[in-house]
Amino acid sequence: MTCPTAPNIVFAMSDQVRADFTAGMGFELDTMPFLDSLAAEGTRFRRAYTTAPACVPARTSLLTGRWPSTHRIRQNSNTSPTLVSRGDDLIDVLRGAGYQLFYSGKTHMYRNSPADYDAFSEYGHTFGPDTTDEQRAFTAYLNSIDMGPTTEATPFPAEQQYPYRIVSDAIRQIDGRDPAKPFFAFVSTPEPHNPYQVSEPYFSMFAEERIPSRLCGPEAAEAKGGAYKWLRDLVEQKRPGYDGLAQRYRATYCGMLRLIDDQWRRLVDHLKAEGLWENTLVFFLADHGDYAAEYGLQRKGAGIAEVLAHVPMIVHGPCIATRDNRTDFVSIADILPTVCEAIGRPIPLGVQGRSLWQMLTGADYPTAEFEDIVTERGFGGLPYPDDARPPLHFPYPGTRYDELNSVTQSGSSRMLRHDHYKLYEHVSDGCELYDLDKDPMELDNLWDEPRMRKVQADLAQRLQRWSVRLTDDLPKGVYNANLAPHNWYRTTEEDA
Repeated sequence: MTCPTAPNIVFAMSDQVRADFTAGMGFELDTMPFLDSLAAEGTRFRRAYTTAPACVPARTSLLTGRWPSTHRIRQNSNTSPTLVSRGDDLIDVLRGAGYQLFYSGKTHMYRNSPADYDAFSEYGHTFGPDTTDEQRAFTAYLNSIDMGPTTEATPFPAEQQYPYRIVSDAIRQIDGRDPAKPFFAFVSTPEPHNPYQVSEPYFSMFAEERIPSRLCGPEAAEAKGGAYKWLRDLVEQKRPGYDGLAQRYRATYCGMLRLIDDQWRRLVDHLKAEGLWENTLVFFLADHGDYAAEYGLQRKGAGIAEVLAHVPMIVHGPCIATRDNRTDFVSIADILPTVCEAIGRPIPLGVQGRSLWQMLTGADYPTAEFEDIVTERGFGGLPYPDDARPPLHFPYPGTRYDELNSVTQSGSSRMLRHDHYKLYEHVSDGCELYDLDKDPMELDNLWDEPRMRKVQADLAQRLQRWSVRLTDDLPKGVYNANLAPHNWYRTTEEDA
């Protein structure tokens, strides 16, 4: 089959989605049946990871193909385009290839201006381009519930929810395209991020008593200590007894997923009705996960647990192989070089992600290249001690809390995943090693176990290789680097 040289491209992205919360990934409830159906027709990556469990660093990696330690955006507050260290990014590549650029939804990244796109409609977690009294009333409601979770259904129809409006805006943008040019549509829902709320019928769709029990509760945060316990204590201070709503929170989260799934169905149905579907390459992904009450926590913040780092990634479109990829470790930083090769453009200098185009299209690729992956976290400096009381982003005492605060994000860490193991290296003393098959919530640190010495040495070598690999190639001087085709550095099994 001949692949189109200029397919339409859609990014269908949601904020804070757990990779394991759909039936297709083994969850007991069918939260996103449409997305699972598309995964069955395309490629699902079961081992996809974010570059950082925070919105702005992760989304900057998506645009630049670079890790946070290299693009230098390590905090959610850094959304200015002047702060990013990069070469050509996704928008530059697509603009240079003659694409029309559409954006609808949450940005939370440096490409956040109408000037970056041909059509632009921006939403946040508690704001949108409100033009009617009902829209303004809904936004006021979102601001009134203090980020949820709510105990009752949202008193507005689903059509007022941001995912519905975002997809409607995206449809209008696509309908207004120049049919002589290919288009790129970035469609980004703020949900299922907090505030945790949802309209009927979604609020009642997944009853609390049907929600699978979490694997660990507040006792796990206490046992892990450090930032986990600090964050748990902070939330309890701001919302005493909040963990009593754990099942409601998880039920609402599932309802929000189904709401989003129905909107992705609307978008795809429209592409089909307009005769665009057969020539459209779609990436479904998230920037990071959500505790969903694991460890007795909400949102994200402490550590790089699997519930935060492991993200959904599905690719569907012309030439995409039907494959359930259970083995390869991939990253959201791999999306930019993949798009470059899909449209026949060179991968820009400074991109660190690896092209997935060959594995997506059923061609040969070196499996050793995708045997491991890394994720980063931290603002820098040294970790604050457990009794720290530094200035925080929101004033305390108060009604809000910021999970990505100076304590939980202090220091720097890098995590490596390989096989069923997970290794952490921290800027301060101490490492962590977990066997995720036996310990998915990372409660039993095996680093000091003599029986794990061989595994420890192998993982440490792999992490060191990544640390060298993530050395920045920018800025370019007068000399030319010997660039690896497809950004593959390990091209033979013997290199593994």
